[in-house]
Amino acid sequence: MKFLGQLSAALALVGSAIAHPVFDELMEPTAPLKRAQAALTQVSNFGSNPSGAKMYIYVPSRLATNPPVVVAIHYCTGTAQAYYSGSPYAQLADQKGFIVIYPESPYSGTCWDVSSRATLSHNGGGNSNSIANMVNYTLNKYSGDASKVFVTGSSSGAMMTNVMAATYPEMFAAGIAYSGVAAGCFLSQSGGAAAWNNSCANGQARGTPEVWAKMVTDMYPGYDGARPKMQIYHGSADTTLNANNYNETIKQWCGVFGYDYTKPDSTQANTPQSRYTTYTWGDGQLVGVYAQGVGHSVPMRGSDDMKYFGL
Repeated sequence: MKFLGQLSAALALVGSAIAHPVFDELMEPTAPLKRAQAALTQVSNFGSNPSGAKMYIYVPSRLATNPPVVVAIHYCTGTAQAYYSGSPYAQLADQKGFIVIYPESPYSGTCWDVSSRATLSHNGGGNSNSIANMVNYTLNKYSGDASKVFVTGSSSGAMMTNVMAATYPEMFAAGIAYSGVAAGCFLSQSGGAAAWNNSCANGQARGTPEVWAKMVTDMYPGYDGARPKMQIYHGSADTTLNANNYNETIKQWCGVFGYDYTKPDSTQANTPQSRYTTYTWGDGQLVGVYAQGVGHSVPMRGSDDMKYFGL
């Protein structure tokens, strides 16, 4: 993979990838939710699963015709069950009739692989490939609406959200990342799967919009179709994934979409709540939400997510 060498030379990566620690502070931020009406179910045979990820699915009792699909990706130390219980998406699925896929990481510590050559490549055989196959299975089995597939996640799941948007842009209409890093920022020079990268986590991996964008385009060489719109949340007091990762992620998607990251089209203070600032490029193609004083990770905003997804 040519881009791996180009990438490490272009970015200021001052550390190396090491085995990831378990995040003691990474707890699901959402308050207890109303019980979902249906059960979370594991799907054992969803097709090719090169990375050994597990698939769990939530199908509401009142399913829409040609239902949309939301992929909800858990944080480090998390599980599909924990994200199902602690996030609002199953309850929202009950209201709106869409399906939720909850992938589960196969790795110790349950962080996602956002570091290997395989996962950072379209159909490369890593976690991203397995998750894409979960989506294809769901669309086929439930006659899902392929134009309404969305991805979201928290922390490690937010990192994977950016990776999914980069490696499978044809699959997703939109992505929402809660406190992650730019796609490719956790690159392991040795190609390690689910490796931790101190430089990126500490906010020391910096690049131009052009360099970050090339990382995205090199994950799916030759792709020239539409790309998902993206919403990026991050807290200024994040001590797990330094707040500079917000800036680098915004630069990445501005580079992909062709926006000037220094000149958002709109800036709204105290939006969507006090001490949050929302920056918008284009007609919502890229939205950044910077949460002053918020740590790791920014609490999910289910109703706002539905608006951004058009659900």
